[in-house]
Amino acid sequence: MILLAVVFLYFAVLFGISRWAVKRANNETFFRANRRSPWYMVAFGMVGASISGVTFVSVPGMVQASQMTYLQVCLGFIVGYVVVAFVLLPLYYRLNLTSIYAYLGQRLGRQSYLTGAWFFLLSKMAGSAVKFYVVCIILQRFVFDPMGVPFAANVGVMVLMIWLYTRRGGIGSLVFTDTFQTVCLFTALLLIIYNVMGDLGLTAGEAVQAVKASPLSRVFVMDDWVSRQNFWKQFLSGVFIVIVMTGLDQDMMQKNLTCRVLREAQKDMCSYGVAFLPANLLFLSLGVLLTMIPSLSGVSSDELLPAYVQSACNNPLSIIHYPFAIGIVAASFSSADSALTSLTTCYCVDIRQQPTDERLRRRIHIVMCLLFVLFILAFRTLNSTSLIDAIYIMVSYTYGPLLGLFTFGLFTRRQPRDSWVPYICIASPLLCYAADTLMQHFAAYHFGYELLMLNGLLTFTGLWISSRYTRSAAPRIPS
Repeated sequence: MILLAVVFLYFAVLFGISRWAVKRANNETFFRANRRSPWYMVAFGMVGASISGVTFVSVPGMVQASQMTYLQVCLGFIVGYVVVAFVLLPLYYRLNLTSIYAYLGQRLGRQSYLTGAWFFLLSKMAGSAVKFYVVCIILQRFVFDPMGVPFAANVGVMVLMIWLYTRRGGIGSLVFTDTFQTVCLFTALLLIIYNVMGDLGLTAGEAVQAVKASPLSRVFVMDDWVSRQNFWKQFLSGVFIVIVMTGLDQDMMQKNLTCRVLREAQKDMCSYGVAFLPANLLFLSLGVLLTMIPSLSGVSSDELLPAYVQSACNNPLSIIHYPFAIGIVAASFSSADSALTSLTTCYCVDIRQQPTDERLRRRIHIVMCLLFVLFILAFRTLNSTSLIDAIYIMVSYTYGPLLGLFTFGLFTRRQPRDSWVPYICIASPLLCYAADTLMQHFAAYHFGYELLMLNGLLTFTGLWISSRYTRSAAPRIPS
């Protein structure tokens, strides 16, 4: 009961910050925060928003299967954020976009515009449901199961909380609530690491040396081209994951587009891009330390951190489950709240094209919350793989067409046949799935994160085949 009270107290603080941050809200506040957000607050909050509950739980356990090679992906992230800051952001600011998919309508046509918007809606709803699923599972185990509360009620209560503090201010309030949630997230992470060090009898310096000496601390894989952990596969995948999951994602870009001017948005983007590397290093280091605890031997990757907290709960003097719960909630809320806001924005601005209708926006926000609940409940019955891999697998299939659409528009002077675009974007993921299946069967090779690049290439090729050269279709490359 105390843990539940802590979670509700946390929500009350979020609700208070939201009410304080946005006193008079309209659609311009909900969608763009009136373009008045301080860039440093956006940058700091984006670090927390990028670290979901999946990262909090799954990344520490990744060291068991792939050591610290995930940092190779994070190095690619930095390059990807630079590309987004200096290629895509100038375009979005010059066109004064509320939704980034409006660019596809201006450059390629209405069907391309709607295709991009619908692919985002599907991708973000599914991906965000996976991420928020983590916090619901954790709270179910530690709070609601002992009380006899069913999982569906747990999910409904959590989503209701998000709706309550986002329904008025939208993105205008999230800039401030994300800052608070990022502070809570990293405070919780450091407290957990400190507790693990105490259980191992290590000082801070000894813990650093223990992590360095562990065989699980390997970062670079340069000698095996077939391995999914090969440096260049991981690095290049990291670059494209950021370009797609941030630069072509309305959720992530919507916050960056609330900065006053382009230069501030670029500083914001580069700052939190660099911060992503040390943040994930902390999570992976925690994972290495957890594997040194004998009682956790044989625990699966996604269960490594929860199992540690579960064992600590058996000690009546331990309070580690409190920061763990707050860290999970902070990570999950900061990604889910912005996802629901961006989904509402995309539907109102792109699909219905009624950006000034406040009544429509309020109704759609409720509908998105209800769909979110349904997706989470569906994923509970279907998931059978590592959570973080599940997200990136879905991203590779659903975000690939967005990569192909934007790349074609930015770097060619050709105009595709607009009516063909939806079919091309649906065919590309299907061809990727077929290619992956055939490669596994005939060559024993399984595509990793590079599937995203293949998907984008197939979409680009389909658009090229269906297009013709025209001078009026000038590429929108920032000067």
